[in-house]
Amino acid sequence: MLLQEMTWPAIKSLSKDLPVIIPIAAVEQHGYHMPLDTDSRLLGEIVSRAHERLPEAVVVTPLMWLGNSHHHLDFAGTLSSEPRVYLDLLSGLLSNLIGHGFRRLLLLNGHGGNDIPGKQVVFETRQKHRGIKDILIMFTTYWSLGSEPHSTFPTLRQKEMGHACEWETSMMLRIAPHLVGDYQSATDIPHGNPFLPAFRGWLTQERSLPGHIGYPRFATAEKGEHLLALFSRDVCELIGRIRAWDGSSWDG
Repeated sequence: MLLQEMTWPAIKSLSKDLPVIIPIAAVEQHGYHMPLDTDSRLLGEIVSRAHERLPEAVVVTPLMWLGNSHHHLDFAGTLSSEPRVYLDLLSGLLSNLIGHGFRRLLLLNGHGGNDIPGKQVVFETRQKHRGIKDILIMFTTYWSLGSEPHSTFPTLRQKEMGHACEWETSMMLRIAPHLVGDYQSATDIPHGNPFLPAFRGWLTQERSLPGHIGYPRFATAEKGEHLLALFSRDVCELIGRIRAWDGSSWDG
């Protein structure tokens, strides 16, 4: 069910044990060959596919296109919320839904820069509503749900998500090829090892002058369909786990 297409009495009558998905993404630079709305467009496709499979089993809110993208601000067109403002924005959305009685909430992310604030706001929101016992507040990023696409599609060059990379370019070639520029001439920019396993603060221009990270020249629409099918399946499986939660157990 799409929240924005329903009336308030219909929403009020819903079971509050239905999972509510809040998709969060970004509008930011994606190199020379990809549009700024890539993250939002790809997450929207994945959520749409999951919703088509489970139309009555989940409530989906409108996609939040504004993300935490300060590391891309050296590139023209990037739109980014201040990190602490972004925390407040997500906190407000979660609290709105909790105020309406919903108890199973998932921030479903499609942009790497949202990872830290997304996890932080889920932690803070649980403390804020600590008096509610039967509540599940979660965050995840769609490409981190367990699938290893290279193991089921061996010609994939990359084993992890990059930025405007083989994975994202392939998915865009599948759903919006008219928006993809000359990806075949893009240089290879490896992920590298930024002092792993430590975490390093970084700016995109420190890693990539054109803005992409990965190997976009290996992208194909066929790879894109494989990735979209895997990621939407992963989301559906997580929704199933959320629905099956008994309201109190730690394990899910």
